[in-house]
Amino acid sequence: MIKNISTILIAFIVSFTCFAQENFHTKSRKAIKYYEEAQDYINMQQNYNAINKLKAALYEDYNFIEAHIVLAELFFDAKDYENAIRYFQEVIRINPDFYPSLYVELAESQMYLTQYKDAQQSAETYLSKNTKKEKLIIQATRILSNCKFAQWAIQHPVPYNPVNLGDSVNTNLREYWPSLSADEKTLVFTRLIPIDPNLSYSGMNMQEDFFICTREDSAWRKYKNLGEPINTLANEGAQSITPDGKMMYFTSCGRPDGLGNCDIYFSKKVGDKWSKPVNLGKPVNSSYSEKQPSISPDGTTLYFLSNRPGGKGDYDIWYSVQDDNGKWCEPINMGDSINTPYKEQSPFIHFDNKTLYFASDGWPGMGNLDIFFSTKKEDGTWTTPRNIGYPINTQFNEMGLIVNALGNKAYFASDRIKEKSEDIYEFDLYKEARPSLVSYIKGVVFNAETKAPLSAKIELIDLNTAKTTMQSKSSASGEFEVCIPTDKDYALNVSANGYLFFSENFTMKGVNDKTKPFLMDVPMQPIKPGEKIILKNIFFETNSFELKNTSIAELGKLIQFMKDNATVRVEIGGHTDNVGSDSFNLGLSENRAKAVVDYIVKNGIEGSRLNYKGYGKSKPVADNNTEEGRSKNRRTECMIVQ
Repeated sequence: MIKNISTILIAFIVSFTCFAQENFHTKSRKAIKYYEEAQDYINMQQNYNAINKLKAALYEDYNFIEAHIVLAELFFDAKDYENAIRYFQEVIRINPDFYPSLYVELAESQMYLTQYKDAQQSAETYLSKNTKKEKLIIQATRILSNCKFAQWAIQHPVPYNPVNLGDSVNTNLREYWPSLSADEKTLVFTRLIPIDPNLSYSGMNMQEDFFICTREDSAWRKYKNLGEPINTLANEGAQSITPDGKMMYFTSCGRPDGLGNCDIYFSKKVGDKWSKPVNLGKPVNSSYSEKQPSISPDGTTLYFLSNRPGGKGDYDIWYSVQDDNGKWCEPINMGDSINTPYKEQSPFIHFDNKTLYFASDGWPGMGNLDIFFSTKKEDGTWTTPRNIGYPINTQFNEMGLIVNALGNKAYFASDRIKEKSEDIYEFDLYKEARPSLVSYIKGVVFNAETKAPLSAKIELIDLNTAKTTMQSKSSASGEFEVCIPTDKDYALNVSANGYLFFSENFTMKGVNDKTKPFLMDVPMQPIKPGEKIILKNIFFETNSFELKNTSIAELGKLIQFMKDNATVRVEIGGHTDNVGSDSFNLGLSENRAKAVVDYIVKNGIEGSRLNYKGYGKSKPVADNNTEEGRSKNRRTECMIVQ
């Protein structure tokens, strides 16, 4: 039984019931009687009986135009588009100008059946009628735009060969909303399962739970229910996991601690267990609905859907940024660059932290929800969304697409294969739709003296811009995993209260095998006299004490360290390799150390807290007979004096 009768149908019925019987376009009393009985059934939401009565009316008078219109509307509401088209066309045959509004739903029906050329013609016909119904004009214009795009897209298909993930992941139940860790070893997804397996697998007996698979030797191991305390008898779904697979944000609706209809929750993985989910609270959640979260790879930006006030219409994509204290800030609507007056769904921010995939029925597409992607520019704005193309997108709803860190494979759920329920598939993502290639660095942070694991802040900094590209925190066990966008030079900075910060640099330029992660353990030195760190991201011109711009990020970290530890006094030491005379190297090393101190003092640190010294080539840390060794000996150190 169809309960949601279209607004056009309601308007039609209201307008025609105001007329006396003699105003109907039939002289058959029987036809009118059947028509009025159909109206009564519609009012009782018994549309099947209404259809039979309307067919009876047409049997008495097949040119009874009002009966054709209501029949077409009922079939349209029931998504029986073939019959809807049939009866809409009968109305046009009888009188093409009798009810112009029907051309809009005729066009929609044709579009649902991929009759794009016919749908375009129907939309153009309505627009040529010069009606003053603004909403229908907008709707017809959208259909026209979609039809033009769809015809072009079908003529220019993109490569697409989906592969079912198999029975380690999929079942005869519905699986959807995949999410993937950066190392592609953890897959979390949503499954619709029966509450009571002994009852019907439908309706109120179904609820959503999370399941997890791990990959070993390129194969997925058998799925497991994520279990309590995350899974409950309520619905949990539409999850997003952090790149290290240790934290999950997800949607749950109707919980006792909810602020609105649906809220966003989070849970942390401690060992092999997940913590009790916590409502993210205000300002992210509201009295409206917030759902389908996607956490950025650095963990500081949360993208999500909301129908809260201030949007463009229906559900929009919003985002909230986490401040230095871990507090989520007031959400911001992504604006006209991404959102439309219609429906946006399933945002997914890639591991490169700048490519956003999402679904929308507001941008030109194949007719319903299509998958789009947009790239964040250097100034923070977003490129115009691009449709990912046909046959990835079809006339049906496509949504929930994610892409692996390498950017070459995409995952999403589909029920296009009639013999199967909704399953999760993977496919090779064609080159033009790929994000930037991302590798990752993983390791353990620990106390250099006691070897105890440490929770620390980890920052990946673009040396050319001095901007933080990614950031994360190591877990209580000291483990961390940070994504690395490729083809740039980076500084890695690790900091924790009571410790000297850790400094490292590396480049992704010219790295041939970007699929292998960087593995790095990070020993942290406690702050005490005599302890020192090598400032590996302080750079000078050759045989010069002029600081390079790529040193700015490291100098900023050193300044912040001095501010955070106001009683600390340090010595900046300069060191060289053994190339050149002793006097030249001694002078060069001292001038380089002085240049660092001068910069720090100039930026607000008292000069009395710093001194500098040049050591020349007197304290090598590596073999000066190799270029690698000489490179390590050319260094700047920071030593705690007091």
